[in-house]
Amino acid sequence: MLRSTFAVVERRAEHAVTFFYSHLFWHNPAVRELFPADMRPQRDRLFAALTHVVDHLEDPSLAGYLGRLGRDHRKFLASPALYAAVGASLLAAFAHAAGPAWTLEAEKAWTEAYGHVTELMLAGADESSGSGEPAWWDADVVRHERFGEDLAVLTLRPRRPLPFLPGQYVSVSSLRVPRVWRTYSLADAPRADGTVELHVSRIRGGAMSTALVEATGPGETLRLSAPGGGLVARTEPGGLRTYICAGTGWAPVRALLSEAAEAEPELKGRLFVVARAKEYLYGRREAERLKERLGGLSVTYITSAPGHRKDQATERLLQALRACVHWPAHDVYLAGPPGFLTEVAEALVELGTDPDRIHHDTLSPVGPFGIRPNTAAERLLGPPPPLWHNPEARAPRARGEAFPTA
Repeated sequence: MLRSTFAVVERRAEHAVTFFYSHLFWHNPAVRELFPADMRPQRDRLFAALTHVVDHLEDPSLAGYLGRLGRDHRKFLASPALYAAVGASLLAAFAHAAGPAWTLEAEKAWTEAYGHVTELMLAGADESSGSGEPAWWDADVVRHERFGEDLAVLTLRPRRPLPFLPGQYVSVSSLRVPRVWRTYSLADAPRADGTVELHVSRIRGGAMSTALVEATGPGETLRLSAPGGGLVARTEPGGLRTYICAGTGWAPVRALLSEAAEAEPELKGRLFVVARAKEYLYGRREAERLKERLGGLSVTYITSAPGHRKDQATERLLQALRACVHWPAHDVYLAGPPGFLTEVAEALVELGTDPDRIHHDTLSPVGPFGIRPNTAAERLLGPPPPLWHNPEARAPRARGEAFPTA
């Protein structure tokens, strides 16, 4: 019942989310100030989260996902009253979008399902609160380094210890972009001085990335969410491994290699660092240092040829991967843009890598709303792309953890 109703609602997704937020803010005016001014990414994330729940109804991991989601939502000051308000508006929006498909049975099923989701999310929030974990960490910027026009490395000092595992990420908020949180990987293993490092690539039109790259400086304070993510070390000591990163995907890979340099300096593996052009290999110096500390690590740098399109680097990477051997024996750690992850993961499976040994985090796509058909005939003639589905989660059993969704 949940899946069949959601399939109908998904066909009118734009109408459903517009109705949902209109209903929520009309009946709960004070709630509007909890949300960012630009609601477009928020609308996409709402349906991405709903889709994840519907797709994993029989998955035992769903309870853990919802618990982590509730833990993460503490940074939004989500109270039980807010959950109730969201539930009422969500059911109203589904009834509006589903039309005749919204029967008494469907309403009962969704009411019970949302109640269960709420219980699990609140339980996750209560557990983290009871353990003394704050809703967020205030962190002071102590260093800001620019690499070209579009990339910055920020060193932060959280005002209280931030426990995390190498390879994990945090969500970041700045007073320069109120009520907006964006996700960035932590770029090192835990340090003795307690500082952490973020690598930020400016996204065209991205308010947060632009603020962090161009305007943020030492002395400012950022907020960090509780760390999350599944791109953590899984390989047994002595096991073979391959690390592949593109762009600021170097950040979590660097963290994993820094951890290995301390725990397993005789590590046997290979590292591929990919960039769209030579000048974007900002992590090369640190990679060479790690190579010296890890005697069995080979390092390959791959860029597009001068004057060629930037995606040529991915083609060159795939050629280099095909020249390698023993893929079934390797754990593979991937980090980079979503499309890059999908393409490389599929190629690795073709080369013989065990899908369960391909590790990466996935980020739900956030893009502009497209024009989607409203009738069965329109849908048959021009089926739309599934905007609300995470394409990386559909990759051949690539392991990881979905990013928390606001």
